[in-house]
Amino acid sequence: MKKIIRIAYLPQTSFFMKLLDGVATSKLIKQEIAAAVLEMKAAGKKVPHLAAVLVGNDGASLTYVGSKVKSCEEVGFHSTLIHKEADVTEAELLDIVQKLNSDPEIDGYILQLPFPKHIDEHKILLAVDPKKDVDGFHPENVGRMALGLECYLPATPAGIIELLRRYEVPTEGKNCVVIGRSHIVGLPMAILLQRNGYPGNCTVTITHSKTTNLKELCLKADIIVAAIGKPEYVTGDMVKDGAVVIDVGITRITDTTKKSGFRLAGDVHFESVAPKCSFITPVPGGVGPMTIVSLMGNTLLAAQKRS
Repeated sequence: MKKIIRIAYLPQTSFFMKLLDGVATSKLIKQEIAAAVLEMKAAGKKVPHLAAVLVGNDGASLTYVGSKVKSCEEVGFHSTLIHKEADVTEAELLDIVQKLNSDPEIDGYILQLPFPKHIDEHKILLAVDPKKDVDGFHPENVGRMALGLECYLPATPAGIIELLRRYEVPTEGKNCVVIGRSHIVGLPMAILLQRNGYPGNCTVTITHSKTTNLKELCLKADIIVAAIGKPEYVTGDMVKDGAVVIDVGITRITDTTKKSGFRLAGDVHFESVAPKCSFITPVPGGVGPMTIVSLMGNTLLAAQKRS
């Protein structure tokens, strides 16, 4: 299995810090997926087809969906974008979901969240066919994941697990602190890290913004997954030497020194944390690209199951 490793020697430590490069790793995985698509074509099988449903004109969502469509082109998938205005009704969205469920050309689809406040997200997600739920958000897939059964894993946690695997980061017997309890990242991340296998077999503690002894818990952690949505929340004084730090967050912060007027920051204060780490993900370029490529992997799996 190919790996891309960027190493920096940090004089103030006795070890080398390895950057978990999501950009380079995702490129390798895209090549692997593209090769699988070519094999399907050669065998006369249907090309994987991913659809995306976007509501409204949120800048971040537009950018993210655009990246997914571009990734589909890169690996040889077909893709369909269904873009509705923010005033779309719940009934109209449910009708779109039902049509995607029954469309034999669509192997998997995603619903780009968040939806406008007048839309019940849970009601829409429950209407998704679990066999086409390549985001891994449907309760059936979540339940199967918790039981260790075959399913579509949520894209961000799956991407993190693949990064750990490709870089051969030790996980067995390690103390892991997950900061954040969302159904999209925090909770599934905890499930995957504690399962019996590799990467896994961690002792996991789930924490959140109301945890009173967070610093104390983090200082004991061999692995920290920061997914709380607060920029630069984890600082160097919260991390022990040699820790593995996975930064899931990405937030635009005002920065007048930049031409754009902002910079991107993760949930980890990289400058103070990185010198203490054995492995760390950058922001941007760490978890983000792995999320998209994991979605591609789920879509490939869905197509293979239907062929």
